[in-house]
Amino acid sequence: TLDLTCRRTPCFAKFAEMEEMVNMEAEINEVQPLLLSVTIGLTLQFYFIGKKCEILQDMNRHLEAILKEKRYLRKMLLKHRCQESLPIEATYHRSIVELLNEAVTFIEKLEIHLQSVRSIPQIPHIMNNMDTTLSKTEVLMIELRELTEQILKWEELQKEVYSN
Repeated sequence: TLDLTCRRTPCFAKFAEMEEMVNMEAEINEVQPLLLSVTIGLTLQFYFIGKKCEILQDMNRHLEAILKEKRYLRKMLLKHRCQESLPIEATYHRSIVELLNEAVTFIEKLEIHLQSVRSIPQIPHIMNNMDTTLSKTEVLMIELRELTEQILKWEELQKEVYSN
């Protein structure tokens, strides 16, 4: 009878199963946040990689368009354009020549104008330098006046000494 009652321990068997299930759930609960964070990290990486890929594809399309345009422009520059020129009425010849002269002058002075534009942010610094230089010049002028007065006095003294 003891052997029969020992074999029939459904409450203890169920307890062991329940304990295993609780342990498994605890393990799942521990691993689940890690899996979730890894999944989120991978998803974000794929998203950013996708964005970067799109940007690179756009840049590639843009560069291809530039290359096609560059080839076309080179081809057009190599062609002789004499026959394709539009005739200009005689009354406008003088204006065209003046316009071309102005264009050539503008192109010649373009670098100077660009340097002027680039120097605009430095103007406050240049103005400060000019102010300090002006102050120094004024101080030097005052000293020069004092020295001239001293020289004139010394010259008069010398004249008196020689006259005596």
